[in-house]
Amino acid sequence: MRIFEINFCMKKKEVNCYARLEKRYPIPCQLLITGVTGVYWSFKCPYLVNNWVKAAEWALDNGVATVICNGNQDYAIRDIFAAKKIGTFFTKTESSAPVEVQAINAREGSRALQALTGEQRAVIINKLADLLLTRQTDILKANQIDVDKAYTDGVDDVLISRLVLNEKKLKTLHTGLKQIAKTCDSIVGRVTRRTQVAEGLELCQVTAPIGVLMVIFESRPDALPQVAALAISSANGLLLKGGKEASNSNKLLHELVEEALEPFVPKETVALVSRKEDIEDLLQMTNYIDLVIPRGSSDMIAKIQAASKGIPVLGHSEGVCHVYIDKEANHDMALKIVRDSKCDYPSACNAVETVLINKHLLKSTFFETLLDMLKSEGVKIYAGPRMSSVLKFGPPPAVSLHKEYGGLELTMEIVENTTEAVNHINKYSKHYASEFLKGVDSACVFHNASTRFADGYRFGLGAEVGISTTRIHARGPVGVEGLLTSKWLLQGHGQAAADFADGQEQFIHKSLPLDYSDKVSDSSDDDNSTEGQQ
Repeated sequence: MRIFEINFCMKKKEVNCYARLEKRYPIPCQLLITGVTGVYWSFKCPYLVNNWVKAAEWALDNGVATVICNGNQDYAIRDIFAAKKIGTFFTKTESSAPVEVQAINAREGSRALQALTGEQRAVIINKLADLLLTRQTDILKANQIDVDKAYTDGVDDVLISRLVLNEKKLKTLHTGLKQIAKTCDSIVGRVTRRTQVAEGLELCQVTAPIGVLMVIFESRPDALPQVAALAISSANGLLLKGGKEASNSNKLLHELVEEALEPFVPKETVALVSRKEDIEDLLQMTNYIDLVIPRGSSDMIAKIQAASKGIPVLGHSEGVCHVYIDKEANHDMALKIVRDSKCDYPSACNAVETVLINKHLLKSTFFETLLDMLKSEGVKIYAGPRMSSVLKFGPPPAVSLHKEYGGLELTMEIVENTTEAVNHINKYSKHYASEFLKGVDSACVFHNASTRFADGYRFGLGAEVGISTTRIHARGPVGVEGLLTSKWLLQGHGQAAADFADGQEQFIHKSLPLDYSDKVSDSSDDDNSTEGQQ
């Protein structure tokens, strides 16, 4: 252990204190100072017991961020470096509102959105869509800063391709948001079931927002306005945490969301969480957050699921998309579908990763044409175990049949027939996008179409909050319907449960027709009504 004696002046008083650069934990320290040089000091100075804050302010004035913590707490410094909330942090760095406040504001914002009409929510989304075009220059400028920094930092090319915004993407976003706006009037409060429970007692089940969503996404700034529009349409409050690589893009796009919101509801209804370390705290806030939707790598998804304490997590992760080419397939169509599925947007989660070939095609000219086409597109091919055993001098073996490449690479494997292809896909896919209609146990199964159609915009949903690889409560591309739950509304005339127990009243339980043009009124026709909640 090295001990340093340092002096510093506070109110013209010379204070001697010993700074210990510790190598073990726990560390007896009252003051932890981190400097720009990367040197970390722990201070123990009885003279400063009543002056810690002044000491921290002095350090801050000299360019040193400071944390004051309980020096008797085990592993204090280690926990601080792990971004846990230990003590009080003094910094001049501009920060957003505390995450607790952001979560509370999002809850209040959700209720404010519910109080709006569908037409008013549509106005918000339409304004956001228009801002994407009118502020296009500013958006692309901010995005270019992120892209340049990503290249400088050596970010993977796959992530950079997802990070980039351009005019075409913004126009697509604009169109998608307009689609979402058109559906606003039929989303919240839609009657899905009507039952006459008894004479004068009618029960309705209606759609309702989940409440407050927290969506965590990596790399893709275009996800921000998409998710925001879906949340607004479904009257959900929203907390967003984007990747640091898109910080400038996300900041500007969030400002546009706030601008669109503010005439109708508080801008805090949709909040941008600025710090990664705040996520762990938010995952404990079961009173304010109702659903967590992480979109990104499998490692990120797993960490979020493990850290969430009582808040449901809707899994949106990687998917191994397959294309099976049957012996009876139209060769030209097959080439077109494989090319589009792999080469249109290789880093997309709906790009094909494994191509299965019927064994009868292996010695055909089509197989050679397929290989030549993929090679001409720059696609690197890996062979599955069976193909490796058949083609002694073929492509290099695939490391794993579960691998999602996210680039111009794919695995190619041989199967005996359709049944074996279905079994292969069910074993190695993530129940996500595949190519069969019946046997394949996946959320999206296509026949004679590219895997790239597994997308909320292409499905006509306007956008997607993500692709769900789980089964409950939503599966596949999750649009606005996946952000809804339901509630039950019972209209009576003074009935009591005891009336049915003693035979005064009889249950009918008759299904009533739905009138989709009607929505549940926000107020009761009876000024003297008695309401019950549960």
